[in-house]
This record gives sequence, structure tokens and C-alpha cells, in this order.
Amino acid sequence: MGSLYKRGNVWWCKYYVNGRAVRESTGKQKEKEAEQLLKVKEGRTAAGLPALPRADKICYEEAAADLRQHYETSGDRNLTEADGRFKHLAAFFTGHRLAGIGAAEATAYVAMRQRQQASNGTINRELAVLHRMLKIAFENGKLMRMPVIRKLKEAAPRQGFFERDEFLAVRKHLSADLQVAATIAYTFGWRTQSEVLTLERRQVDLKGGTLRLEPGATKNDDGRVVYLTPELRALLTAQLERVDELTKQTGSIIPHVFPHLYGRHRGRRRTDYRKAWATACKRAGVPGMLRHDCRRTAVRNMVNAGVPERVAMKVTGHRTRSVFDRYHIVSPGDLQEVAQRLSGTISGTIATPKLDSRLVTPQNVSTRP
Repeated sequence: MGSLYKRGNVWWCKYYVNGRAVRESTGKQKEKEAEQLLKVKEGRTAAGLPALPRADKICYEEAAADLRQHYETSGDRNLTEADGRFKHLAAFFTGHRLAGIGAAEATAYVAMRQRQQASNGTINRELAVLHRMLKIAFENGKLMRMPVIRKLKEAAPRQGFFERDEFLAVRKHLSADLQVAATIAYTFGWRTQSEVLTLERRQVDLKGGTLRLEPGATKNDDGRVVYLTPELRALLTAQLERVDELTKQTGSIIPHVFPHLYGRHRGRRRTDYRKAWATACKRAGVPGMLRHDCRRTAVRNMVNAGVPERVAMKVTGHRTRSVFDRYHIVSPGDLQEVAQRLSGTISGTIATPKLDSRLVTPQNVSTRP
């Protein structure tokens, strides 16, 4: 049987675990609140569960460290991305008692991030990390209850995509090596930073005409193999020749398909080209277009060119149909084509589907290993 006693203004409790007396502060100045906490500890002990540690001893920093360790051991999340979320959460929650983090504190955090002009989508991703952190703490017996944290309403998914002439106009203003990277993203819908710029020469087979992503190297961990279009085969041949020349000049082995060809980072792998892309879009007269719009464009082009959706999903790396459908953008031109086909049907003739010759041809896209 447990008991309570006072030290100063704070109530302490005494209870037994496996016959051993445990004494600790309840952190409460009111006796009734201390009694409730003691009953919880006695109940968990009777059920064979570990007694919860003192709530006021567990702070945000400890729970965040637990979650990061979980990410490291499970591989559930990219640590670079997670660290970006932790950075903003830590700026607000460091020093907070974990038991004191709830709906009111989450709302205050949202208000702070909105003042910093973060988008609702970005804030929701950060709240998801916070919720995951609290859930891990609850599972580890460091939190007595799960608080309710509500997310914000997000803007509709972006609808940006390129018409062929727009993409060519942007590509013209990029350097030769970046033209190759952009064309891969535009043709196959691969993610620029994590899938295109990370390519190594061993993943390119010019003789067989294939390009592959290794299992575990993609966002969904699935490997991919695609067959090169004639345009991409020519572009990649020229790019590898540039890398060969750089290898001769530096005297070092360069495994990357897209290394820096000039400057102080010469020979190192490119990790980004946002500034060059933004400048190219501005010069092409389409400011504000994103590299990720190439991914949406690839989905639209393959579907419109008659590539089976299951095959297109394999090429782009979309696992779920719902996300794939979100990337399939319908343009005013697509809607006009519907009217033209209906007009031919109503008049008694069957309109023959006419594919845009500028689109990716389905025979050039395959998933055969």
C-alpha cells in the first residue's frame, strides 16, 4: 500500500515495486492531485507495467532524442529532412515539459510559424513529427496520455506542368550538364535531388539503353529500370564524355554522372541547382516554375501518350494510385480535345485519337529488368 508525505510544499509518494520501496516526488502541491498520481503508479505496478517516471522530469529534448534514435534504427524517415523539422520544433519547445505539450501549445507553435510565413503544408509536416514524438514517448512509458493535435487545412495540390515548348525554352538557358538532368526529370518524372543528381555511372548502360535506380536509393525504396529515349541516349553519351574529360584533367576517378565541371567544387557531385533553374525559368518567360513540375509533366505526358498507368507508376515511382492521380494534370488543351472527339461521335463519325507527337512515346518507356 502506497502513502503520501510532504517535503516543503510538494507531496512525495511511496509505493512498492517487486517488494522494493520507491520514493519520489509527485511534483504536486495539492494532495488530491498527488493521490491521483499515486493511484496511477500503483495500478501500473499491479498490472506488471513499468511505473511511469516523474512527469516533470521528461522534457522535449529527451523525447526528441528518442524519436531521432527511432528514425536512425528503423530507417522510417530521411534524417536530413527530419533534422529540418526538429530545428523549428526545438526553437519553440526546448525546455517544455513533455506532459505539458498539448493542443494549446501546438496552437501557439502554429501561430509562431505562421508569423514566420511558413506554409500550412510545411507546418503540418512539423506537427506530424511532433505527434510522432509524443506517440513514441507514450509507447516508451514516458507520457501518460496522448494529446490531441489538430492539423491545418492545406492549399490544393500544385497544378504546374510544362508544355513541350516551355520546357525546351527553359532547358536552353541551362548549362549542358544540367540540360541532361532536367530532361531525365521531364521524361521519366524522377525526383531531381534524390534520384537524378545522385546517379552514378554504373547506373547508366548506354549499350543496353537503360537507366536504373538501385533498391533502397529511392523515396519508396523500390528499384527502377527505364529504357532511354533516343534523345536521352544522345544527351547522356555527351555527358559521360564530359565526365571522362574531367577525369583526365583531374587525374581522379569520378563515379558521378553529374559532377561539378568547373569551380572550387570541381569533381564533386552536384547536390542542387535551384538558382540556375530559377534563372533559366525567368529568362524563358515562365518565372516561378518548379523542377518538380517536370514530375507532374512526365505523368501527364505518359498517360496522354497511352502508356498504361500501372507502367507509368512504375517509371515515376508512385506507389499509390491516389498520389499518381494527383500528378495527372488536365490542361485546357486536353478539355478542348474532349469536345473535338465528342463532336465527331455525335455527328456519326468516330474520332480517331490523335496523340501529340511531342509527347514521350510509350515504346520508349519500359520496366523490363
